[in-house]
Amino acid sequence: MKLFFKVKPKPTPAGLLTNFFDESQFWREKEDDLEPLVELIRLIRPLKTKNLESIDLQEILSFLKDNYGIRKQFSIYIKEILKDKKFNKILSDAAILQDVDFVFEVKKRIFSKFLPYQPQKNTLEYILNQVFYRDDDTIWINRIPSQQLEELYGLLKFKSIYESTELNSVLSELLFGMHLITQRISGRAMETDVIKMVPEFDDYESPFSAFEKELFQIEDKIKNSEKHFIKSNDLSYAQLLVLHKQCEEFVDKAFHNSSKYGISLRVNQNLLKIRQQLERLKFLIPLLLVDKENDKKSNGIALALHLIKYNCYKNNVRKFISESTQLISYEITQHTAKTGEHYITESRKEYFKMFRTALGGGFIVGIMGVIKVLLSKADTSFFGHAFLYSMNYAFGFIAIYLLGFTLATKQPAMTASALIKALEEGVIKQGKDAEKYRAFAILFARVFRSQFIAFVGNVIMAFPVSLLGVWLIDYTLHYNITATKWESLLIDLSPIHSLAILHAAIAGVFLFLSGIISGSIANRDKHNQVFFRITEHPLLKRSLGKDRTIKLAKLYEKRWAGIVSNFWFGIFMGSTASIGLFLGLNLDIRHITFGSGNLALALYGANYAVSDSMLFWGVFGIGIIGLVNFMVSFSLSLGLAFRSRAISLFELRFVTISIWNHFKSRPFSFFFPTEKKNKSVVVENYLSTEEQK
Repeated sequence: MKLFFKVKPKPTPAGLLTNFFDESQFWREKEDDLEPLVELIRLIRPLKTKNLESIDLQEILSFLKDNYGIRKQFSIYIKEILKDKKFNKILSDAAILQDVDFVFEVKKRIFSKFLPYQPQKNTLEYILNQVFYRDDDTIWINRIPSQQLEELYGLLKFKSIYESTELNSVLSELLFGMHLITQRISGRAMETDVIKMVPEFDDYESPFSAFEKELFQIEDKIKNSEKHFIKSNDLSYAQLLVLHKQCEEFVDKAFHNSSKYGISLRVNQNLLKIRQQLERLKFLIPLLLVDKENDKKSNGIALALHLIKYNCYKNNVRKFISESTQLISYEITQHTAKTGEHYITESRKEYFKMFRTALGGGFIVGIMGVIKVLLSKADTSFFGHAFLYSMNYAFGFIAIYLLGFTLATKQPAMTASALIKALEEGVIKQGKDAEKYRAFAILFARVFRSQFIAFVGNVIMAFPVSLLGVWLIDYTLHYNITATKWESLLIDLSPIHSLAILHAAIAGVFLFLSGIISGSIANRDKHNQVFFRITEHPLLKRSLGKDRTIKLAKLYEKRWAGIVSNFWFGIFMGSTASIGLFLGLNLDIRHITFGSGNLALALYGANYAVSDSMLFWGVFGIGIIGLVNFMVSFSLSLGLAFRSRAISLFELRFVTISIWNHFKSRPFSFFFPTEKKNKSVVVENYLSTEEQK
């Protein structure tokens, strides 16, 4: 028995146009007026837009040329569905930041991705939502050759957008959208927090108000003129461009001054919205110009393409987050870069000074490790243990910071920003990329050996201090606090018998976050002028005196960000295990310095009766934990620093090659200070310059 399957032929644009627009089956008989257009775009739309070179409409154009009746009905159809459709909201709102509340805006855009907002059916936005509903529609549309778009425009006999300024006409919607944008810009630019970012403009008239007045005059001229457009040699147009440039300079200056005055997320969003609105006006203003007859057609096509583009990008979450957080992350990493410079050693004197401060950090961590074991014996809830552990960590880290000691893994989050800052500024000004990357590799070697000696100092001090602490408790109280815990302490260090690598990675994330918190607090205090507020506080000046008040302000400015950062780092480290127990997940943290102390506690608890394999995996695990701590925190910080300075990640390829070449030629420089002073003078000059700044 034979089975015959009738294969349905793939529809073509010509067949679809014939089906909908021949005289026997006219489109008005269809229930959904937009169905013909939706189906036609679906046939034209490519499956993938990646690496797409062009979209060819020649088949459709040839068909329309050869079929007058269908072309006429299709033209009537398109004009009918576009007739009197409002679109000023697309011009004034779409793809422009709508709310300065960052979290609210993100949630709104994500929600709209899954359940898009549907406007009234009498708007162009409704039609675009139904027809061009994919984010990549604007990509393939812009791949259509301009001559084909102009030919299609002529075949369908679209009217010029300058025909009328009556209500709901294309030109009236365009002018109303521009009017709406300028009013919003003027109001937002006058907000106190925005104005204080640009004190240089205090003695001048606001360029935004002047721009608004000039645009009103041009609008009146267009509405009262018979031609309904202006020419490029119009003096009002030239003046409008000058004022627009001044508005852009205002925003650029405000962003530039963020390094001087700091910036809050709210102010950043306000400035970002003003910049986006100015960019929108920069496109719309030339649409008012017509110097030759063909400009009417090209301007109409350009407006249509941009309306589609704006509507497609209105819910773009990735671009919004990138634009909103770039400046804030830059200011945060700027602070961490300056802090990180102090963690980069150059001379042998600095190298061994780092070793001594690392010994101090290891000493305190050794004590913290013993205290944590004691706290683990407290009969309390998960929350109680989380609180006790967190306070132990927090106050210990703060003590390390205030005493000027070094906790090795706190460095990567700081030094990564310093490295990127060096790469951004070229480190040297010879204009050769090879030289730039070579100098960067030298700086990286210095960073790596600084990390290495800090690791060494922490580890070799934490071990004996922990051992001494547990012995003193046993000697005085006759109680071995690790007698029942030694096995778990040792197993937790092994990368093959536990999740030590995952737990070390979690600690690396917390190290990265602590650096972010430090930079964020410093930026916030700068923006809120906390230093100036303290120095001029009337009660403080009266009770402490002016000199002591200034000293207090300097102490706050220098130390507070670090104190808060270390406090939260302690909270993260101390509460992770308890949160894991609450959630039923195997969460914990592993840190190289604490790992060294825990190895000592485990050996004492086992009365040193530990197998060689367990001892090996314990020692090996400490090294692996330290490496993961460093790699995770450094990688996250490096990625943030790259993004905050808009440096392409592609540069990592050249950076990595340069570092590898430097390692092959001078491997010992990654562990010991082998360079002579004169051979690293370039990098030294860079750091000294930054310190002067």
